[in-house]
Amino acid sequence: MKVINLHNDENEWIALALENNRHAQHQLYTKFAPKMLGVCRQYCKDLHQAEDIMITAFMKVFANLKHFQHKGSFEGWIRRIMVNECISFLRVQKKVRFMDDETYFEETHNQIESQLTLDEIQFLIDQLPDGYKMVFNLYCVEGYKHQEIAQLLNISEGTSKSQLSHARKMLQQQLNLQKKYTNGTE
Repeated sequence: MKVINLHNDENEWIALALENNRHAQHQLYTKFAPKMLGVCRQYCKDLHQAEDIMITAFMKVFANLKHFQHKGSFEGWIRRIMVNECISFLRVQKKVRFMDDETYFEETHNQIESQLTLDEIQFLIDQLPDGYKMVFNLYCVEGYKHQEIAQLLNISEGTSKSQLSHARKMLQQQLNLQKKYTNGTE
C-alpha cells in the first residue's frame, strides 16, 4: 500500500510559490484568505472593498515572498502586509483624518460582560470614525505600540493615544446604550 501525502508543509508551499508555482500560491491563498479577509474587513466596512484590498495585498505577498525570512510566523508576515495595504487604501481614498489632539485619558479597562456576537461587535467598531477605528484596530487587535502606530500613520504618539482613548470612550457609550436598550430602560 502506497501512502500519499495529502498535506504539504507550509514551508514547502512557500518554497514552491517562490518559484511561481501557481498551485502552491493557490494553496497558500486558500489557507490564509479567510483570516486575511477578516483583517481587511476590520479596516473597511464594505465587504467588496475589503475583498479587493485583500486580493491586491496577496499579489504583494507573492511578489515579495523572497523577502520573507522565516523569522516569525508566515501568517503574521501576511497579516502585516494586509494591514499596510488597508492603510494605504484608506489614505488614497482620503477617508481618514486625524485631529492633532494630544489629550487623552488614562483608562481603566472594564470587563464588560456582553451577549454581543462578533458581528455586533464589528458593527459597533464600524460606527467609529475612520481615524479612531484604525488606531483602535492597530492597538487593540494587531498589538502595535503607540510609537509604531505613530510612525505607520505619520501622526504623533499623543495623537495615537488620543484617538484610542476617544475610540474606547465611543465604544463604551455605544455598549451602554446597547445595554439600556436590551434591559428596556431606553
